[in-house]
Amino acid sequence: MAEATTQKTTIEIEDLITVGALAEKLSIPVSRLIGELIKNGIMATVNERIDFDTAQIMVDELGLDIALERKQAETKEVVRHKPESSSKGRARPPVVAVMGHVDHGKTSLLDAIRGANVVKGEAGGITQHISAYQVDHNGRLITFLDTPGHEAFAAIREHGALLTDIVIIVVAADDGIKPQTIEAIRFARKAGVKIIVAINKIDKEGADINRVKQQLSEHDLLVEEWGGDTVVQPVSAKTKEGLPELLDLILLVTDIEELKADYDVPARGLIIEAHIEQGRGPVAQALVEAGSLSPGDFIVAGSSYAKIRNLETTDNKPIKKATPSMPVVITGFKSLPEFGDEFEVVKNEKLARSQSETSASSKQANDGRTDMGSNELIRLINRDRKLTEFNIIVKADVQGSLTSVIDSLKALDTEEVAVRVVGSGLGSISENDVYLAHTSNAVIYGFNVNLPTSSKQQASRDKVKIRLYKVIYELIDDVKAELSNLLSPEIVETELGRLIVKGIFKTTKTEIICGGEVTKGKLTVPALARITRGDELLAEVEAVGLRRGPSEAREVVEGEMCGIDLRTTKRIELQENDRIELFTREAVAREL
Repeated sequence: MAEATTQKTTIEIEDLITVGALAEKLSIPVSRLIGELIKNGIMATVNERIDFDTAQIMVDELGLDIALERKQAETKEVVRHKPESSSKGRARPPVVAVMGHVDHGKTSLLDAIRGANVVKGEAGGITQHISAYQVDHNGRLITFLDTPGHEAFAAIREHGALLTDIVIIVVAADDGIKPQTIEAIRFARKAGVKIIVAINKIDKEGADINRVKQQLSEHDLLVEEWGGDTVVQPVSAKTKEGLPELLDLILLVTDIEELKADYDVPARGLIIEAHIEQGRGPVAQALVEAGSLSPGDFIVAGSSYAKIRNLETTDNKPIKKATPSMPVVITGFKSLPEFGDEFEVVKNEKLARSQSETSASSKQANDGRTDMGSNELIRLINRDRKLTEFNIIVKADVQGSLTSVIDSLKALDTEEVAVRVVGSGLGSISENDVYLAHTSNAVIYGFNVNLPTSSKQQASRDKVKIRLYKVIYELIDDVKAELSNLLSPEIVETELGRLIVKGIFKTTKTEIICGGEVTKGKLTVPALARITRGDELLAEVEAVGLRRGPSEAREVVEGEMCGIDLRTTKRIELQENDRIELFTREAVAREL
């Protein structure tokens, strides 16, 4: 007779669902679901949201005969915020992002184009945040964005691709395509922009342009000469070979794409970076995408607003008007706008304040609602078991860098150790930061920020550790080392040798002297020893002495006879043919 099989009930839920809604779908009292969450270390409320994976864990924990399925939400592709131009739209300069693997020469290439020398002033020769500027080529402007190359800056790098019309992928001719090159290609495709490949360092020994072209084809970027549509230009940032041709290609693509924007409308654009400057307050670097921006304009950017006090180029030169595709520096914000915020010009301060307050209220409501993910659930469960946390405070120069630093540090978390950010912010390390570090037993990490004398003195008094870095991977390595120190050491045993007992000469509560034959390895003392009889472990003792005949011996090898002196904490009735296995045991530090 066939055995009856029960079909599980299938319920569809969204990626994020409130505890109350989930309980309703599961047809169980909400108190039961909350109780299960609390059992797992989460003080849940009926309106708290949990993700799909956490919901699945709870269903399994409750023993319900229900299968959850993820409800397919309508997919909305993320597109660049590029305002459509009207029939009155005029040609605008292209916005070009330069991306690629770290050390492949992105910034050096831009320096050569701009005629500056920025890379020597950058920590470790690595771009730490997005920088933007315009250059003139044959009487036409081109806006360039230099994006960070280190893996920790993925979020900023992606944002750079979303801001642009053209992406230049820089590949070193002597090194070829690397992981961040592939990542940059993915970002550019996601943004739906035209890709130009600049094969850099063609002057170096070992440069192989054809090898790079072959690697590009492996990533679906077939060069034009091979029948594809990928534009490739060999260049050298050092000798400047190929640079005019690269700029010509950019302008050619611009003409083909027919990039246009409205100039005579209220300005709109995006915040590229934001930081606080001594004496100037909140300062934002922005990219104008449509309209004209002037000093005195009222603008809203997310939950912040400003009456533009100073409008400058990214070279700190005052300007009266900023037009589409122009990167500018803006002062006059009431609070710090966020990296990636869209900005727009409004009629007056009243409207600016109202819109920013509405945005702030919405953000506060979202921040106040806890979205409990499965990773956080596992983290909370482990916290009660064996999770050791390393408390830190992070201060950075600009918001994009702060986000990248914190995201990179959180990625170091394991089931045993984790980074806990007890505080973060922009600007110099303050006395309040030191006080918070003292009360929370935290280490302060500063990234591209200053340490005022007063804060340094307070840190010395309170014995607070402050570590300043200018290169992100050095900061990450420091935190990684601290987390490694928190890992419980691994106990490693090393087997030395084995002796078969042939005679017992002395047995007391604290000492055994016996003799026998070494049948395996080499005996050395001092060492630990296990005494076994058949499969039974009799005791674990210390071996403190060896004798070969009447003389003491340092070591005895396989095949030799010897006497051995053992120290023990209890009387052991040793017998002939018992085995004594010598070994060492040590604690070895582990690394993440």
